[in-house]
Amino acid sequence: MARGSTRPTSRDVARAAGVSQAAVSLVLGDKWRGRVSETTAERVRTAARDLGYRPNLAARNLRLGHTRTVLLVVPVLTTEFFAGVYTGAARIAAEHGFGVVLYPSPEGIGPARDPFHSAQAALDGVIASSMAADALTAIRGDQLPLVMLDSDPQGSLGAATVNLDIADGVRQVADHLLTLGHRDFLHLAADIPSWTFAVRAHELATRLASVPDTTLRTIHAPITIEGAQQATTAALTGPGPHPTALVCDDDKLATGAYKAIRRLGLRIPNDLSVTGLDDLALATAIDPELTTVRLDAELFGERGMQALLAVLDGRTPTQGDIPVQLVVRGSTAPPRRP
Repeated sequence: MARGSTRPTSRDVARAAGVSQAAVSLVLGDKWRGRVSETTAERVRTAARDLGYRPNLAARNLRLGHTRTVLLVVPVLTTEFFAGVYTGAARIAAEHGFGVVLYPSPEGIGPARDPFHSAQAALDGVIASSMAADALTAIRGDQLPLVMLDSDPQGSLGAATVNLDIADGVRQVADHLLTLGHRDFLHLAADIPSWTFAVRAHELATRLASVPDTTLRTIHAPITIEGAQQATTAALTGPGPHPTALVCDDDKLATGAYKAIRRLGLRIPNDLSVTGLDDLALATAIDPELTTVRLDAELFGERGMQALLAVLDGRTPTQGDIPVQLVVRGSTAPPRRP
């Protein structure tokens, strides 16, 4: 169109396509099926494309009482896993004309300051990680359509819950180490009271208990390299039997454990096999590379956004946990025989 000319309207599209404005609204709002023919819908789309028509989303949202904005609440912004979750969620949101606002809950354990005068007025829905659930109260987001990620489906606050199959990931780790011949285990657990970490502890203990002559000791640490290093050092220098396998709740904990093991003059995996969970970039940056469980963070975010869109549309979200995969690398080997 010439510079300064009037922006095309839905009336212009209707006139060009030879249909009513109502038909244009149905087609461009993707609600035409069963109401207008495929031929008519294609004619409307072609007219809109030729005219360079773009719907006035702000006006439509104001009229409908929707902002087409979703809040994604995560524990931290410094973890690459949650960056992947955001990427996946934002991709699906964009395909449906939604925007995603990212909102961190400090340290994953408490509410951040409310960035909205009224979350209920500013947002259409919320996707929240279980570790950041406390932030929902601060922004009154618990009154909005809500999808929980990594959360107990039996006690979830949300209208839907999307989970990775963490339990199966832990079983894969345990089975791998048991097959190698390990029977003495140390669990480096995240010091966070969260459902996802409770699942890891329960599944590991349950699987190992089913095999005779296994031992399991659990220590806790904050999810920091320093915290993991200190906890691992204390466990490996204290009294009691020494483990041959160290199972870490995530890759960052495993990285801290590596430092402790090396400073004690021990070798990985000769003296101690180590596993993680996440498959972050760290897993291949350390030496030997880390055996860990790959979690598809982007798919996790996509499924979370798809579930929220289903809730907003009155549909039942896709059911079933997202599969995870054990990635075996150089940090695990059969235990050294005395």
